[in-house]
Amino acid sequence: MKYHNRKTIVNGHTFDSKKEANRYSELLLLERAGAIHDLRTQVKYVLIPSQRSKETGKVIERECSYKADFVYTEGGETVVEDVKGYRTKEYIIKRKLMLHVHGIRIREI
Repeated sequence: MKYHNRKTIVNGHTFDSKKEANRYSELLLLERAGAIHDLRTQVKYVLIPSQRSKETGKVIERECSYKADFVYTEGGETVVEDVKGYRTKEYIIKRKLMLHVHGIRIREI
């Protein structure tokens, strides 16, 4: 368990923190009201693909990916959202790679 967060379950979805679960409940209400559409959780984005040996074809480095807490459509735009308590160095690098590789700015809550 990271940073003393407590896993929380809402509608069959397990979240890493109560804050993330509460945000999911808010987004569900917004979706029901028609303010957002196509709400998805734990959406994976590949930042650096796996690297394979040219000789053997075996994977020598696994892919680097980012898993967004929430992705939804708002006003015709795709929103990628991450519920943050503490911004780790790893997260900051992945946030920068999301912008560089996919042209996506992460909305931090």
